[in-house]
Amino acid sequence: MNTLLADLFHVPKPVIAMVHFPPLPGTPLYDEKRGVEGILESVRRDLRVLLDGGVDGLLFCNEGDRPYALQADFEAIAVMTRVITETAPRDRPFGVDFLWDPKAPLAIALATGAAFVREVFTGVYESDMGLWNTNPAAMLRYRRNIGASHIKVFYNITPEFASPIGRRSVGQVARSAVVSSLADALLVSGPMAGAEPDLNQLREAKEATGGQVPVLLNTGARAENIRRFFSVADGVIVGSGLKVDGYTWNPVDPARVKAFMEVVRDIRRNL
Repeated sequence: MNTLLADLFHVPKPVIAMVHFPPLPGTPLYDEKRGVEGILESVRRDLRVLLDGGVDGLLFCNEGDRPYALQADFEAIAVMTRVITETAPRDRPFGVDFLWDPKAPLAIALATGAAFVREVFTGVYESDMGLWNTNPAAMLRYRRNIGASHIKVFYNITPEFASPIGRRSVGQVARSAVVSSLADALLVSGPMAGAEPDLNQLREAKEATGGQVPVLLNTGARAENIRRFFSVADGVIVGSGLKVDGYTWNPVDPARVKAFMEVVRDIRRNL
């Protein structure tokens, strides 16, 4: 059985909470009046609530940069690196995600000391961003070339806002992502941020990979449904379900974090 999650988080069924950045400079919704200091203030506030609520890990992401791009800009990478460096805790593991450039989070993770990245590394999709292609060979070679092989790669194999081009099943994609594309962990998502995936897709990915890598729920987790998903998933990445009113772009809600973690702790006690 793969021990990656236990080695990183030291608990069963870890909860990785999203730290959503407000829109970054250069994006359509960027708040020029608040500037970079406003981004720092927002991230610090959400981080404080998440850490006080007892989440096991964190994932920094440029969630506010709608519409998302397939190539990161220099200013976005620079600001994310600054903010993560100034705010990331050193007593819990954290990761980096960039929507949707797989090279950017690897560079930011190396600079900030992140333990993992989340990205769409494999497949071809029709998407909100247009035709979306990937190149896992180039990305893993880049990771190697910059001396970042210690940074784990979490593959989102059912990306939001997109549909795969092709007829392979989730199980076939999962198996190939592990064997051929060297994923360290697999993530199963719903059709958009905050939406549940089909539990059968999680089960199919787990069965296809046979415990070689952990399989995590990537979207749609809430206190009301996490027991059902944890009957299959090895861990969870949760964002919208911890926000005020469950809305992705609202601040983190202390009451929702507390309720979610209480359910998770009860699940762990009964494992």
